[in-house]
Amino acid sequence: MTKATLVFKDGTTFQGTSFGADISTSGEVVFNTSMVGYPESFTDPSYEGQILTLTYPLVGNYGVGGACEDKDKISKRFESEKIHIKGLIVSEYSENYSHWDANKSLGEWLKKNNIPAITGIDTRALTQVLREHGTILGKIVIGKDCDFYDPNIDNLVDKVSIKKPITYKRGKKTIICIDCGMKNNILRNFLDRNITVIRVPWNYDFIEKGLKFDGIFISNGPGDPSILTPLHDIIRKAFKLQKPIFGICLGIQITALASGAKTYKLKFGHRSQNQPCIDVETNRCYITSQNHGFAVDEKSLKKDWKIWLKNANDNTVEGIRHKTLPFFACQFHPEAAPGPTDTMHFFDEFLGML
Repeated sequence: MTKATLVFKDGTTFQGTSFGADISTSGEVVFNTSMVGYPESFTDPSYEGQILTLTYPLVGNYGVGGACEDKDKISKRFESEKIHIKGLIVSEYSENYSHWDANKSLGEWLKKNNIPAITGIDTRALTQVLREHGTILGKIVIGKDCDFYDPNIDNLVDKVSIKKPITYKRGKKTIICIDCGMKNNILRNFLDRNITVIRVPWNYDFIEKGLKFDGIFISNGPGDPSILTPLHDIIRKAFKLQKPIFGICLGIQITALASGAKTYKLKFGHRSQNQPCIDVETNRCYITSQNHGFAVDEKSLKKDWKIWLKNANDNTVEGIRHKTLPFFACQFHPEAAPGPTDTMHFFDEFLGML
């Protein structure tokens, strides 16, 4: 196997071997503590610009399934049409795989999609570095070197959002889905509930265009939410309509920013399938799937809004609601894929408001 080196911008290095594409890459190094779900995770657009470390020690043992789409041309196995991670870091890669649905190894899939990957890295030590020092820029060097790249200075949402509206016709109720890098399982959840979806680009002013709808959904997505000022303006206009609004992940950050609150970058983010979140009114705990590097600043929340959910590990904001209007949002992923489905009923709550 080809030698590969992980290099942090502070000079820290880790040596390993390549099992993906034999090319160099750079981005923001983050870690995920999930045990399963790598096909769904790697195709999540929220990972755009990031090199992903998986802390689970053995990766690749169930391979990767083949392409499979439903009648709407939506992938049944992946969360978008491509792999979004810039590179992958694991402790031990399993070239041999066993699963009834698999038709290729993880390494073959990564090579086909031109994604580099390293095995043989002490991911426990690497994760300790990230937890102590915070998310850091890094690069995977295989052969020819490359420069460091900071994805946070780019509008990553513009890279992963659709470029023109798409309508999925179902029932009489219609929602606008603002695609900031929306996962496929979010779309599946709406369509399976017989809701007509008008999927629009992140900066598409559907109010100015005169579209008819019953509610608004703001999706997940990558990068710094504060730079998406055209979307902030659109949501401020949407508030005035007083129609139901539901946000997930980046959607809660956009909702908060549009309301006048602030967001900030977390030290090392939340990326896992076992994050406990507490409903502050009922004290009920949900186990949630998460993938984000920014959060809502609780102290900046305006008086018309209230905290709905908080993270049981670090007390960060996980959900907000407007006190009188039908606006609410959560920081985690109720649609799962991968992860627990404890909060899938949030979709039903939103649709019940229409």
